[in-house]
Amino acid sequence: MATKAPEFQATALEAIPKIASLARGQFRTHKTKNVEWRKTQLRKLYWALEDFKPQLVEALKSDLGKSSFEALLTEVDWVKKDCMWMLDHLDSFVKDQKLGSPDVPATYSIMNFRVKKEPLGTVLIIGPYNYPIQLLLCPLVGAIAAGCTAVLKPSELTPACAMWTKELIEKRLDSGSFSVVNGAIPETNALMTEKWDKIFFTGSAQVGSIIAQKAAQTLTPVVLELGGKNPAFITKNCGNLALAARRLLWGKTQNAGQVCMSQNYVLIDKDLVPTFIEFLKVAYKDMFPNGAKASPDLSRIVNKRHFHRIKKMLDDTQGKIVMGGELDESELYIEPTAVLVNSVNDSMMQEESFGPIFSIYPVNTLDEALNIANLIHKTPLSLFTFVLNEMTSGGATINDGFFHGAVNTVPFGGVGDSGWGAYRGKASFDSFTHFRTIAETPGWAEKLIRVRYMPYDFKALAFLNRLTEKSPNFDRSGKVVKGFGYWIKFLFGLGGKSAKGAFLRWLVVLVAHYMYTNRS
Repeated sequence: MATKAPEFQATALEAIPKIASLARGQFRTHKTKNVEWRKTQLRKLYWALEDFKPQLVEALKSDLGKSSFEALLTEVDWVKKDCMWMLDHLDSFVKDQKLGSPDVPATYSIMNFRVKKEPLGTVLIIGPYNYPIQLLLCPLVGAIAAGCTAVLKPSELTPACAMWTKELIEKRLDSGSFSVVNGAIPETNALMTEKWDKIFFTGSAQVGSIIAQKAAQTLTPVVLELGGKNPAFITKNCGNLALAARRLLWGKTQNAGQVCMSQNYVLIDKDLVPTFIEFLKVAYKDMFPNGAKASPDLSRIVNKRHFHRIKKMLDDTQGKIVMGGELDESELYIEPTAVLVNSVNDSMMQEESFGPIFSIYPVNTLDEALNIANLIHKTPLSLFTFVLNEMTSGGATINDGFFHGAVNTVPFGGVGDSGWGAYRGKASFDSFTHFRTIAETPGWAEKLIRVRYMPYDFKALAFLNRLTEKSPNFDRSGKVVKGFGYWIKFLFGLGGKSAKGAFLRWLVVLVAHYMYTNRS
């Protein structure tokens, strides 16, 4: 198979309703509820990724200048590992969850309460350009595992990846159950006029807002994986400033900083600034001994529009470039660049770079750093701290750069305006699953539930309350009252807060007593 991608071709607008209808029809056959069918699709996806690996690596090079190393590590192999992990755990994920104590009172234990895991239906997955394979196909892994059918919309900004993805999905997976629509705004608008059971979008907050508004018109739930102006904090308590510089620089060099989790700015104690800058330069030299432009590992900016957007941030800054600064539009190359600024209104602080540039902002105190971070973006997707964990974010990494998002089996997602919902690992399965509570009332239990029928009987209600209500152990001011029952429980439980804790304490006492009485 040739590695050069077919010429990009948008899906015909008139074909989109048929594609969506076919996916809905395939779901209504109920074949996707069969767990073995889901496993087969995941296995097929795994081997499709393996067989299309040369094409995908070449496409990522063509679209983003991405090295084969990053193409494999962060894209192709990442999704393959996702398939394997999901195959290993799917049987346990799909099992009914029995509901007993403390969820179900003993009075109702005969009702066989349980949670059944059911697929939501037909879903739409819209991917971004920065990781066009990983961020499109990892949600698909979750959708397949949950038993959904799906239509995928790759980014038109990475045309080679989009065309190979279409061929990979439609030639290898179940026909009609999984399809790809290529195109730009018209095709996305056409997809949004269809009724979906869930929409999964990864991209900018601006477009995410449009997606959410459109989905709300049909009460369609959405997962939004967006971005934010992510802060990094460094204070005097930082144990290894050289390591901090190296790890933060890594965060702006992978994929040329086109990472929604990478830091937008560094808030650092003013006394550490000169040393930190020197350590940045040392780390830069280690990573790029022949300069960043000559490195075979550094990606390029996706297109001229984004190149000029990032360039404008550098043109408009009032700060001082202390590392990097070289640009070459002909290659869409932007050197990893750090800018020392002194105003929160600087372009480097107010705009999300989504590229290999970041600002350094000196602060006097930790409180000042927190106030600035909350002023710029109260709920960023990520924050990185070498001493701190005191503000809200979608995720956080201590002593590193976005490592909380570098493992494919732990939940990842935003909060507030950096995103809604999470995926990866079991969270991917959960994201496309309806957790359906089921109760099963036996016929012989009719006398036990007589209380619900008219004419109502207050004596029966009082009896039911005695069985199901728990008396409060606190007064009207909210203070816990430690009465006789509390001390009896404390005494017989040896201070344990649970039955398990009490059992273990009694076990220790009995073992100690046995050893004491049987000592030689």
